Amino acid sequence: MTGIVYKSTGSWYTVKTDEEVIYKCRMKGKFRIKGIKSTNPIAVGDVVDFTVEEKNNEETGVIYKIHDRKNYIIRKSVNLSKRIHIIAANIDQVFLLITLNNPPTFTSFIDRFLATTEAYNVKTVLLFNKVDAYNQEEIGEIKYLADLYRSIGYECLGVSALEGKNVDKVKDMMLDKTSMFVGHSGVGKSTLINTIEEGLDIKTKEISSQHSQGQHTTTFAEMFDLSFGARIIDTPGIKGFGIVDMEKEEITDYFPEFFALKQDCKFNNCLHIEEPHCAVKHALENDKISYSRYKSYLQMIEGDDEHYRVDDYKNE
Repeated sequence: MTGIVYKSTGSWYTVKTDEEVIYKCRMKGKFRIKGIKSTNPIAVGDVVDFTVEEKNNEETGVIYKIHDRKNYIIRKSVNLSKRIHIIAANIDQVFLLITLNNPPTFTSFIDRFLATTEAYNVKTVLLFNKVDAYNQEEIGEIKYLADLYRSIGYECLGVSALEGKNVDKVKDMMLDKTSMFVGHSGVGKSTLINTIEEGLDIKTKEISSQHSQGQHTTTFAEMFDLSFGARIIDTPGIKGFGIVDMEKEEITDYFPEFFALKQDCKFNNCLHIEEPHCAVKHALENDKISYSRYKSYLQMIEGDDEHYRVDDYKNE
C-alpha cells in the first residue's frame, strides 16, 4: 500500500492512503543502516510504501520504501550536531513567521532559513505576525524589513492572527498546496493556524515573561487536511537554525542578490571577503545590498552556528 506520512513521533508514523484510511506504521530496521545520517529517515510529507500486518487484533503497517522527494527542509540535529533532522518533505511552500519582539526574530535566523530553502528549492513567504501589537516606530521597522526582503524577491505580508488581518490572503496562497509553517516558539504560529482553520485547535501557550520567549507546544511535525482544499504542516518552534551540507563556495548562490552580482567579480571563486574587484563588496559599499544580509553571509561562511542565537533561547 502507498500513503503519505502525516505525523512522526520518532518510532511510529501516522500514514494516510489515497482512500483516506489511516494506519499506524513503523519502519523496517534496514532504513537505519542505509547511510542516512538523519535522526529521522522518514519525515512528515514523505510518500511511502508499506505492508499491513495484524497483531493483537490491530492492523499496523511496516514501511519498506520511501518515494523520491521533490524537496525537503533540513537543519542540524539539536543534540547530535553531526547529524541532520529532516523537518518535512514534499513541500509546496513555507510560511516563515516573524515577530519584531516578544519573541524577537533576528535577520541572521531569517537569512539562514532562506538560504536553506533556496538550496532545497522551496518557495518561502515571510509573514510578519502580531502587527496589531506594534507602535508606529515598530511598524516602521517591520516595513523596512519587508521592503528589504521584497527587493530580493521574497513575498512579504503583515498579518495579525488575533485580528484576522490578511488571514484570507494567506488562505488564498495555500489553496491546493501543502504549506509548512515555521518560526520561533511564541511567534503566534499555532494561533494563526487555528485562525486559518477554526476547529483545528492546535495547542497554544503564552509567552514566558522572564525571557520573552515561547514555550514549546508542538513536539513533532504534523500535517493536517484543511476544509478549503489545502494541507498544512505544523512544526515545533525552532530556536536556532544550523545549516548543513553547504560548501563555502556555494553559499553565495543561496543569496539571490549576491548570486546576481557574482559574474561581475574578478575571480570566479570569489568569496566576497578580501578579494579585490569584488562586485558584492562594491554593492555593499554603495548600499546596493543590505549589511545585515552580508553579515549573515559571513557568519555562514565562517561556520558560526552560535552567534546568531539569542542567549536566552539557549536556556529554553
